[in-house]
This record gives sequence, C-alpha cells and structure tokens, in this order.
Amino acid sequence: MSVQNQVRPIIIKKIIDGGHGGHHGGAWKVAYADFVTAMMAFFLLMWLLGATNEKQRKSIADYFAPTTAMTRTDSAGGNGLFGGSSITSVDKYPNAAGQTGTRAMTIPRDATGGPKEASGKDADRRRFEQIRQRLMMRMMASPDMRRLAKNLRFTETEEGLRIDLVDESDFSMFALGTNRLTPDAAQMLRQVGEVIDAVPNGVKVRGHTDSFPWAKDKAMNNWRLSAERAETTRQFLSHSGVDQDRFQRIEGVADREPYNAKDKIDPRNRRMSIILGWS
Repeated sequence: MSVQNQVRPIIIKKIIDGGHGGHHGGAWKVAYADFVTAMMAFFLLMWLLGATNEKQRKSIADYFAPTTAMTRTDSAGGNGLFGGSSITSVDKYPNAAGQTGTRAMTIPRDATGGPKEASGKDADRRRFEQIRQRLMMRMMASPDMRRLAKNLRFTETEEGLRIDLVDESDFSMFALGTNRLTPDAAQMLRQVGEVIDAVPNGVKVRGHTDSFPWAKDKAMNNWRLSAERAETTRQFLSHSGVDQDRFQRIEGVADREPYNAKDKIDPRNRRMSIILGWS
C-alpha cells in the first residue's frame, strides 16, 4: 500500500474555557457589591457623627441597644406585638415636674426652647460685636475721643454685653463727690447712646464707686451716690436717643463690686456699667 492511500487518524481537541465566564459574571461582583455597601455605611456613619451632637448620638445608641429595648417597650405601656394603649392614656415614663404624663402632652422641656435660645444668643453676639466695632471706630475717628477709648471696656456676661466706662487717674466720669457729668464723660456717653440706639436689646445701668469713706455729718454716701450717678447716666442715654421703654433697671451698688478688689481706692473702681441684655 502506498503512502498516499494510508488513512490518517482524526484527532479531536476538546478545549474547556474556564476563565471567560468568571471575567464577565463571576463572584467578584458580589465581593465588590459588599465593598460598596460597606463604604456607604462607613460614610453614613461619618456623616452622622459630624451632623449630630452628643445628646443625639446617645439617643441613637439607646435606640439600637438590644439590652434596653424590651425594658423601654414595657415601660411605655406596650406588652407585645401591636401592644399599647390610647394616646391620651397615662404613660409609665418618668416625667419632670410640670409635665403632663400622657403620650399626647409629654414634651421634653428643651424640645423647642434649646435651639431657639442658642440661635438668639448667636444673633446677639454678632450684634454686640458690631456695636463694639462701631463704637470704637467713632472713638478713634475723633482726636478728642481717641484718648478716651482706653476707658471703654467690653465684657460678655450672663446678663449680656457690659460696656464699662471706667475712671482713671487722668479721667473722671463725674465731678468729685457729685452726680454731675464731666464734659469728656458727656461726649463719651453720647457716642454710646447713639450706637446702642440702633439695637432692640434691653438696657440696665449700674453705678459703682470706690471705697473712700464719707464724713459722718454728710447726707451723701456711696450707695446714694452710685444710684444717683446711674440715674444721671440713664437720663443722658435717653436724651441721646435710647427709648425709655428699653430701660429695665437702674441700680447703685456702691463699692460692693470693685474693678480692682485688691485696691479698694483704685480710681478704676469708679465706673458706670451699661448692660445690653440678651434678647
């Protein structure tokens, strides 16, 4: 038999493609989806931590606390699936004095007052800063007033913004032992009155003296002198434009609140305090 007539064997090659399907629809997609979900949860947690305060974060933690969930459910009146009672029923929560213990009326005391109070003080602080800047600009703009700018002091207190007009060795608000304003003090008070006239905050005026004693045969004393000086200051502010209805109180405290407690005869203890209250 010739070589040409020999039957050649047929070879079948079977190829199994194992990587193609994994590339387009394999298990990596599940892992990637889990990764994206975890990242979303992480960024949501970061946002919650940044957007909430400590009290809110504690409330969220308490909500998810499994050890207290049943206790809270039972204490609220629920005793199982769809358990509970009417909205007007008395609840089992501890209520503060003055709060009605029903679901319809039990409202935390700070549920509405807290944020409004904070925003009100923030607005006042911005207003007080504008007053300070405006008043100092007026003082520095005048050569006569510039030398008195150091006698103005601004302090935020529990009452509001306190503007102190402080005596020194070379400056006095009033003639010695009287309630008569000096010319320099009148100019300074006029500037203060015109600036605070632009805001609605209530006004208190407080007079202070040093601790120099008075002769026993004198009708005047530090209590009376500080009160009369406070009234003189109030009248001058009123003439400068401050509405009468804004004055909440005038008082004289004599030498009981010294500027320098270590030196009771320090001239800085003689001062007038004009307080703009929180709105």
